[in-house]
Amino acid sequence: MRDFARSESAAVQAQLDRLARLSVPDGRLGLDTIRALLDRLGNPHRQLPPVFHVAGTNGKGSTCAFLRAMLEAQGYSVHMTTSPHLVRYNERIRVAGELIADERLAELLAEVLDAGKDLKPSFFEVTIAAAFTEFARVPADACVVEVGLGGRFDATNVLEPEVLAACGIAALGIDHERFLLAPEEGVPSEPIARIAFEKAGIAKAGVPLAVIAESNPPEAEAMIESVTSKVGAQLIMANSYGNGAIDPEAQDYPEPGIRGPHQERNAALAHAMLRSQNHLRVEESAIRKGIACASWPARMQLLKDGPLTALAGKREVWLDGGHNPNAGQAVATAFAGPMHLILGMLDNKDPRALTEPLADRLRTLTIVPVPGHEAHPVEAFGDAARSAAGVEEALRALPKDDCRVLIAGSLYLAGEVLRLNDELPD
Repeated sequence: MRDFARSESAAVQAQLDRLARLSVPDGRLGLDTIRALLDRLGNPHRQLPPVFHVAGTNGKGSTCAFLRAMLEAQGYSVHMTTSPHLVRYNERIRVAGELIADERLAELLAEVLDAGKDLKPSFFEVTIAAAFTEFARVPADACVVEVGLGGRFDATNVLEPEVLAACGIAALGIDHERFLLAPEEGVPSEPIARIAFEKAGIAKAGVPLAVIAESNPPEAEAMIESVTSKVGAQLIMANSYGNGAIDPEAQDYPEPGIRGPHQERNAALAHAMLRSQNHLRVEESAIRKGIACASWPARMQLLKDGPLTALAGKREVWLDGGHNPNAGQAVATAFAGPMHLILGMLDNKDPRALTEPLADRLRTLTIVPVPGHEAHPVEAFGDAARSAAGVEEALRALPKDDCRVLIAGSLYLAGEVLRLNDELPD
């Protein structure tokens, strides 16, 4: 599935239309295309400031946000590339702390698309080539790079040991089965071990790779240990803040700025990555400040007053892009008491991922479409579910009470919610 995008800038939209026409030939795996494209662009991935590379199933985006916040709290200038975007494609490329401007984005995409016209790259390969090209041109102190899908064959995995400061793997779960569990000789057959094998594919010789201890099943931890040992990476098994701080002498870490008890684990992973590297000095005061001020839209986000939340009266309206069972458990842990759930899920996701963990506290369950994507119909969620044409209709139809509202199930839906509420990620 491609991540279609729209822009109010005609120049950017012209390039996004070219991006939308790209497709990946069935069965194509490997890094040959992205390497060929980067070679034509002067190999910018070899000219980056120290890179922090993050993989995982749940929490890798939040870990990137904590890394950026901690580094910026130390006074460093930080490039960052993450995916998917929620409202604007520009969100994928943050240059020295700022979202890339439309004028420069249009020029950059045109340059990359022209360079790779005959290579038939994917949407994501073009995006990563564009990000690395800009990051190599604009001075900064560090780069934070989120893996798109998997790790071993992800376009970001062209990064070489010479530019890597540290790697990290956030919590693992079963997701993107069609791609990450595709039959292949010589790889693990047990699903969670195979997922770990793919994510650990970012490990590089001599580069520290951090994981939060006991955050994954034993077979996943064993696979990560096996892969890192084989390639000669330095495996760092760190503790979550909830399990005793990374530094036993420093227990007073603030509450993470990104809500949810599981965010202690993601903050701890970012902390471990910074402590394991020797490229940049980051003081404990900056770590604490970064934990407290980090933000990441559509992750346990309390929406502000806006056109959409006005439809819910005086209730709190929360937004989360979680869509797999691990995310469902995290949401269930974060929220106590009864709630109204407005849910939109892509049809390749488990419809029970959120409804089962929250079942005993749902006052109503309303199913909405995910704009621009194939989504589960209301019938997939049982007799208690009802449907609405969109989030606005779902909010208007809620019964009169003071129970909070949670809108969840897809980052694509989350992007539409932020747009409707005039809360554009910055």
